[in-house]
Amino acid sequence: MSTPEHSPLGKATAYADRYDPSLLFPIPREHKRVEIGVIDPLPFTGVDIWNAYELSWLDARGKPQVALGEFRVPADSPNIIESKSFKLYLNGFSQEKIDTPVLVDTLARDLSAAAGAPVEVTLSGPCAQTHAITDLPGELLDDQPLEIDDYGPPKADYLSANHDAEPVEDILLSHLLRSNCPVTGQPDWGSVQIAYRGAPIDRAGLLRYLVSFRTHNEFHEQCVERIFVDLMARCAPMQLTVYARYTRRGGLDINPFRSTDPQAVPGNPRGARQ
Repeated sequence: MSTPEHSPLGKATAYADRYDPSLLFPIPREHKRVEIGVIDPLPFTGVDIWNAYELSWLDARGKPQVALGEFRVPADSPNIIESKSFKLYLNGFSQEKIDTPVLVDTLARDLSAAAGAPVEVTLSGPCAQTHAITDLPGELLDDQPLEIDDYGPPKADYLSANHDAEPVEDILLSHLLRSNCPVTGQPDWGSVQIAYRGAPIDRAGLLRYLVSFRTHNEFHEQCVERIFVDLMARCAPMQLTVYARYTRRGGLDINPFRSTDPQAVPGNPRGARQ
């Protein structure tokens, strides 16, 4: 079964230290996409960027190696990979003697099989400058003096845009995104960037909408797709990109990116909270 309740989430687990690709637990995207009205063709392109901070293996002489792993799962893959199963799978390399190029090929093969589409794998040293802290750009929504008393479920009715005004190009940012794991109930904390071209979006309503995810139970990828779909439906921008950067759990962070621009390729800036 590939439903969240059958995954390793929320269960006592023996942490194996040997390679086992069967640990990876795929969950189909289709069910949640049907719930928010997303069917083929998808209204967005994008990728889920995973960063692994606890990746280690042994070289041919038995000396431990460490690296930071970046994994890019395409948004049009049929499955997401449940995060605890991903952690258990990566931990399985800790006592394996394996050459780095073989490790990269193995990771790409196994993750692609689980996701159902090609997954890009990049390993870098722990001191690589590419991992310098750089927060997402954008005008901060969070300082608005609002009284808020609605923390879920998400309410798209908060979203609106002024279609009588001239179109704008705007990049908006909030660090107040919080949702919860649908299996364990543990909180997931994130920052979200919304870049759009179109009628000016009401910023107070947008912040209220984002805060209304606070008690919502949904995976990271599903929350970002819900935000994208609700913004398109309520505000009708000509172009839209939604990018969320979540804090890590278990040595992994997940950063979903969805855009109307098929050429958009997101960077991987590590935020201050990551």
